[in-house]
Amino acid sequence: MLRRAFLATIWLGFVVYAFRFAPPDQPDTAQLIQQLATGEWQTLNPAVVALFNLMGLWPLAYAGLAIADGHDQKVPAWPFVMGSFGLGAFLLLPYLILRQPNPAFTPPSSKLIALLDSRWLGISLLAGALGLMGYGIYAGDWTDFVNQWQSSRFIHVMSLDFCLLWLLVPSLLGDDMARRGLKNSRVFGLVTAIPLVGLTAYLTFRPQLNADE
Repeated sequence: MLRRAFLATIWLGFVVYAFRFAPPDQPDTAQLIQQLATGEWQTLNPAVVALFNLMGLWPLAYAGLAIADGHDQKVPAWPFVMGSFGLGAFLLLPYLILRQPNPAFTPPSSKLIALLDSRWLGISLLAGALGLMGYGIYAGDWTDFVNQWQSSRFIHVMSLDFCLLWLLVPSLLGDDMARRGLKNSRVFGLVTAIPLVGLTAYLTFRPQLNADE
């Protein structure tokens, strides 16, 4: 009950902050989103480009935890994971609030769970996360990014969403490790310490589920 209340408070606070206290929306936000979504990045700050694309990796990384977790839940995880592709933590948090602790996995598995349990998915996400972070850090104009963060609701909320998704990883990670027989506090600490790269590295190297049919 305390876990649910804590997560619900975070969700409500994030919603209220995003729509009431974040910087105002800018007239060019729709154009910016269109440029980001269609790959017209020539005139955009690489830091913003990297952040936008990293936000597309987060739902896939969370799918690697949440879909198996939802296998034995009363509330399925997939609608929330799908919604998080567009709304990030706004849609993922309700699942984290509604789910029950689930440190076990009951076979049979599904094709989707088997796909998300694949090392190749983890490797692809890890490579993408490293590449995008390196690109953003090396090529990004961080003075401009800070200015946009202070003035644009879209950039501001997207940045906070990235951080919140990072901070929420422990809410699913412990049970996923337990389902795989991993009892290592160092692994838990390393995965949660490094945003996105830690989680995608975990998805790459974790033991596979015992999910035989």
